[in-house]
Amino acid sequence: MNTYKDYLQQIEERKGQGLHPQPIDGAELLSEIIAQIKDVNNEYREDSLNFFIYNVLPGTTSAAGVKAKFLKEIILGEVVVKEITPAFAFEQLSHMKGGPSIEVLLTLALGDDAAIAAEAAKVLKTQVFLYEADMELLENAFKAGNPIAKELLESYSQAEFFTKLPEVEEEIKVVTYIAGVGDISTDLLSPGADAHSRSDRELHGQCMFEHNKDMQNELLALKEQHPDKRVMLIAEKGTMGVGSSRMSGVNNVALWTGVPFSPYVPFINYAPVIAGTNGIAPIFLTTVGVTGGIGIDLKNWVQQKDADGNTIVDADGEPVLKEVYSVATGTVLTINTKTKKLYNGDKELKDISAALTPPKMEFIKAGGSYAVVFGKKLQTLACKILGIDIPQVYAPSKEVSVEGQGLTAVEKIFNKNAVGNTPGKTLHAGSNVRVEVNIVGSQDTTGLMTSQELEMMAATIISPIVDAGYQSGCHTASVWDDRSKANIPRLMSFMNDFGLITARDPKGNYHAMTDVIHKVLNDITVDDWDIIIGGDSHTRMSKGVAFGADSGTVALALATGEATMPIPESVKVTFKGEMRSFMDFRDVVHATQQQMLKQFGGENVFQGRIIEVHIGTLTSDQAFTFTDWTAEMKAKASICISEEDTLIESLEISKGRIQIMIDKGMDNEKQVLKGLVDKANARIQELKTGIKPALKPDADANYYADVVIDLDEIAEPMIADPDVNNDDVSKRYTHDTIRPLSYYGGTKQVDLGFVGSCMVHKGDMKILAQMLKNIEAQHGKVEFKAPLVVAPPTYNIVDELKAEGDWDVLVKYSGFEFDDSAPKGLARTKYENMLYLERPGCNLCMGNQEKAEPGDTVMATSTRLFQGRVVKDTGEKKGESLLSSTPVVVLSTILGRTPTMAEYEAAVDGIVLTKFKPSTKQLVS
Repeated sequence: MNTYKDYLQQIEERKGQGLHPQPIDGAELLSEIIAQIKDVNNEYREDSLNFFIYNVLPGTTSAAGVKAKFLKEIILGEVVVKEITPAFAFEQLSHMKGGPSIEVLLTLALGDDAAIAAEAAKVLKTQVFLYEADMELLENAFKAGNPIAKELLESYSQAEFFTKLPEVEEEIKVVTYIAGVGDISTDLLSPGADAHSRSDRELHGQCMFEHNKDMQNELLALKEQHPDKRVMLIAEKGTMGVGSSRMSGVNNVALWTGVPFSPYVPFINYAPVIAGTNGIAPIFLTTVGVTGGIGIDLKNWVQQKDADGNTIVDADGEPVLKEVYSVATGTVLTINTKTKKLYNGDKELKDISAALTPPKMEFIKAGGSYAVVFGKKLQTLACKILGIDIPQVYAPSKEVSVEGQGLTAVEKIFNKNAVGNTPGKTLHAGSNVRVEVNIVGSQDTTGLMTSQELEMMAATIISPIVDAGYQSGCHTASVWDDRSKANIPRLMSFMNDFGLITARDPKGNYHAMTDVIHKVLNDITVDDWDIIIGGDSHTRMSKGVAFGADSGTVALALATGEATMPIPESVKVTFKGEMRSFMDFRDVVHATQQQMLKQFGGENVFQGRIIEVHIGTLTSDQAFTFTDWTAEMKAKASICISEEDTLIESLEISKGRIQIMIDKGMDNEKQVLKGLVDKANARIQELKTGIKPALKPDADANYYADVVIDLDEIAEPMIADPDVNNDDVSKRYTHDTIRPLSYYGGTKQVDLGFVGSCMVHKGDMKILAQMLKNIEAQHGKVEFKAPLVVAPPTYNIVDELKAEGDWDVLVKYSGFEFDDSAPKGLARTKYENMLYLERPGCNLCMGNQEKAEPGDTVMATSTRLFQGRVVKDTGEKKGESLLSSTPVVVLSTILGRTPTMAEYEAAVDGIVLTKFKPSTKQLVS
């Protein structure tokens, strides 16, 4: 096979898509290109030079290894290429950012040629992606008296790789572009249906604004009119980036509006500027920081107040908003990084100091958070080798300590896991903290980007301080198509080699698992004091505290075992009253959102904060239903407070499920899964003996707000409605419109039902089976008037349902049952009125493989109601995805419409939906 000719063919194919040549990451192709460069008469020599210089991915890709070796040969004079001088070869190495390039530079710097060593040292002083092995090499040379090693260590100890960077410009001119009115989902910036192309940044960039060419052309025209300014993408009357962290979304915004990272690395831009009337969704804002961008909370529309300070509402009870200042498309604004204000000309519009804190300014200066995180680590290692104190170069981490004030649960976890803070100092909310991470999860549609990030930061193995890393296959579970066959095995092989437990075994020794990642992470979290980082917004466990993150932050956690973030404020949620027997816990979750908004006059006090839910008596599976939904409440994260006996029961469940993974052969050479079982046993022993009780906040902890949910008020099932026809566009597709079942009067047509996603558990599948038996007993048969798609979240659930007989019940009423020996190769586009038993995984909730038919009204147990996510619009009708409990979904598909309360109560008669009574104990310490 001629690799280069194949590449030329691919280039021609990409031209037809309006694309440039794909960046090179393979050693075989680059080796052939180098051979053509050496052959001065080769017909492809000029193109080969351009590919070598401008189109090779850096880091630890196999191509980077080949490139670094060739540049070394040029520097040493072993090869002469007139177009690449030794000086230019050093410049190329300086842009390769770690891995083989560092190995080459260290070899040259510590070599015998003084002139070459000096040049290599100059480049090394600008690099930050050095690991322990690199520093050990420098340390040994330093101890042996090598002057270059001493020079480098002294430079690193002073963090010259950071201090010698240009300062952030005082004024950043931006021109506004309204990307949408109301909340903007990351699906607008990087649609789930295009997940397969995320690792091909230029190709993925074509999906910006959901492939809306008119919007793309408007943006390009704006850039052409204002070549000296950056475009600021805005969510008018809403929050930018709701739904997920979506690194690919920020990458797309940067690609269209940002600054090129390097002239020698294509399609990697940084420093996007993003804004929203109600700010940026918390986990998306973290992603903006990864790329050295700026995220601004505009507050350009505010709620109107009457003379008594009460919020003025309209006829529908919605707060009335007034525009404080305009950010209409084409408005030129100035971000002043010194005064930390936003201006229109000379007029001050807004204090934006929250977007320009000292740590964020460092991210901007360094071109992203990675360089700062690795820079601090490199400085610490160098100072340790030199035996000196660490000079204060970076802005000191903000440490907030309130004397006499107790700690919330999350403050306790952060204090336990903090590193690098003032010894003995108790930290409260508002502190900025480096913490060690226990569990890290990577999912399959962002995993390829995570693997690229790991390659670019030259990481080769998971940090030893991480208890476990897991790579899922859930987001591509529905359809095993050519894209999945090409991408997923490659991803699993990389992550398996890196040290993660992988859903698929590259060697094929165990059955491929497509379990929903959040469910797996919930099971392998075996300590209520753990910190979890996962590549999905629904990384919200019922044990410990979990943060959804972008693919880069996941990579950083895998490589370093650390994460850096502020300790968020907490909102305390407690319950009173009694839950009706025919209510599902999903209804409690929706009612929490509804009652919170009512209690606080429409203000979402959960946004950007930790929800500390005193759930007490609910084990991990059902408690997860609450924590999972907190992503839709726009919370930063959530944390469950449990009684000791309940926590022990949850840990026993986890142990059992981890043991199943071990029995299937999923453990690795380091016996990571066995280590989790041992850790769970140790924690259970601590709980039983009282040595270390279950995590609880202090009685005198300080909360931003207290929310009390009255279970007595929940009289009927609750539904989250996208309200697609609301006259106020900003009120559409939010998760804040929660309606009782009776609102629909038993008349709203339902075209498709979906029971699945991370919001359901084994109990939901058993409820479904029992409902089908009930309906047959009451009516003589089960007849679906709308399709019902069922996707169990994990294989364990399927196995348990089979053992207990419930799976046979589901099969009896189904018209399709998944077959792992012959998985679907094409996405389903049409549905019949029957029950579909789909492969475990995310299915319709993800929207990247299969969707409902365009224009459908969908009733689903999932979390996503954003426009186009689960169902697309048609010219005649908007697609809508209503979110509810399993019983409501099932009954809606059998009736083809929303049920009445009488129909609902009859269908769930005798079924125990949820056993939940608020704890009678004081869940404080």
